[in-house]
Amino acid sequence: MSVVLTLKLDESGVVRLAELLALKIRTGDVIALSGDLGAGKTTLARALIRALLEDASAEVPSPTFSLRQEYAARRLTVAHFDFYRLGSAHEVAELGLDEVLEAGAAIIEWPERAAGLLPESRIDIALAETADPVVRSVTVRGHGAATARVARIGEIVAFLERQPRWQGARIAYLQGDASARSYARLFGPDGTALLMDFPRQPDGPPIRDGLPYSRISHLAEDVRPFSAIGRALRGAGLSAPEIFAEDLDAGLMLIEDLGDRVYSAEVARDPGLQEELWRGAVDVLVKLRSVPAPQWLPLVDGSDFPIPSYDRGALQIEVELLLDWYWPALYGEQVPQKIRAEYLALWDPVIDRLQQEKPACVLRDFHSPNLLWLPERAGLARVGVIDFQDAQRGSTGYDVASLLQDARVDVPEAMETRLLGHYLQQAAKADPAFDADAFRFAYAALGAQRNTKILGIFVRLSHRDGKAQYLAHLPRIWRYLERNLRDPRLAGLAAWYDRHFPAAARTGKLPA
Repeated sequence: MSVVLTLKLDESGVVRLAELLALKIRTGDVIALSGDLGAGKTTLARALIRALLEDASAEVPSPTFSLRQEYAARRLTVAHFDFYRLGSAHEVAELGLDEVLEAGAAIIEWPERAAGLLPESRIDIALAETADPVVRSVTVRGHGAATARVARIGEIVAFLERQPRWQGARIAYLQGDASARSYARLFGPDGTALLMDFPRQPDGPPIRDGLPYSRISHLAEDVRPFSAIGRALRGAGLSAPEIFAEDLDAGLMLIEDLGDRVYSAEVARDPGLQEELWRGAVDVLVKLRSVPAPQWLPLVDGSDFPIPSYDRGALQIEVELLLDWYWPALYGEQVPQKIRAEYLALWDPVIDRLQQEKPACVLRDFHSPNLLWLPERAGLARVGVIDFQDAQRGSTGYDVASLLQDARVDVPEAMETRLLGHYLQQAAKADPAFDADAFRFAYAALGAQRNTKILGIFVRLSHRDGKAQYLAHLPRIWRYLERNLRDPRLAGLAAWYDRHFPAAARTGKLPA
């Protein structure tokens, strides 16, 4: 199966196509460029390499005589081949194409000289002159594993063509999270914007009651929740990105670029800023208490998006991640059913108590990777908020714990205590009925729940996805969890953790 795009492009359009290809290229990919001399193959190859190098002025010589030029980009290594001078197709092996594809990607000019030796999964691009001397006819064919990505490029091209303000904008890859979402930064004549690429996700395998994990924990499956929740936050005066354009069915959005001053980077640059930044974010959470948490929010197409509740099923399945991933990584076997049952029985009354709270808007990922410092703005608007698409209706204590017990940045206990006190004081000032003792319980319980979940997720990222760097965060998360479990109302859980995950299991060093 293959998919075909047929485009008419001038030179800037060829460069733009290369920039879109750079967003989707992966290790093992072959981009095969065919066409007569002067058709634009080298223009496309050079633009693609520059996009991968993130350097629009990088020197990219033609490999006509060397046959192969290699470039080490941040995301992957790419080799540029020219097969025009090959004496026979078998010389491809001598140029090391197979070795290149094991660790990177290849761009090949004159691929017809190696007919039959290229992988079946690849992207073929044919360029040809037209009656207009500045326009090229470009045919892009995706084969095998590349088929879906070529189709996606076609959807993005069509989406961007409908945005006059951004036609001709330069497109640059933007490092994002490990989710199904991806981002690019557009550089237009009037500034920048972000392209969010988030096609609707298929359900995973059912794991309980016929439902996949994403449905049980109410994770966003497309751009609709971002659209609905983002507008609600902006309506409350918070700095969520403005939405410039959106195609809900295609899963594409153009949104405001809030910049690169992410909280974690700001603290790394100047640790003395941390308390000011975190205090500003606490004030945002106080404001969020007054934001209505309806069951439905309107979308631009006239439909409504249902806001899920952070219910028992979601809270419970998240704490089970510790048993499903950390336990077998530590002990080399699945958790015994008796121990699982004991653990869940200890969580049951905690979750029961949390479910009795009046539901409020919970953004669910309110922490340093998703907060940006905007000092040129005033008041609450100084805190930029992104990645709120998993927001739900639940206890406000969750977001406060997420912020003050940041999984990736150390929050000293004394600072946590001061900022929690600030939240309690401001919440009581805004709401005379605020129950500080009930909130302290929710903060401790949901902090324990969240940190337990993250322990399981970070071990999963290491053992399933090969991202061992996440293990370095485990000791910090354990320290936070220990603080939560000091609450006497969580004494039973504290004893269970101490019994089954002693100090030696909390170092981040797990058996290979």
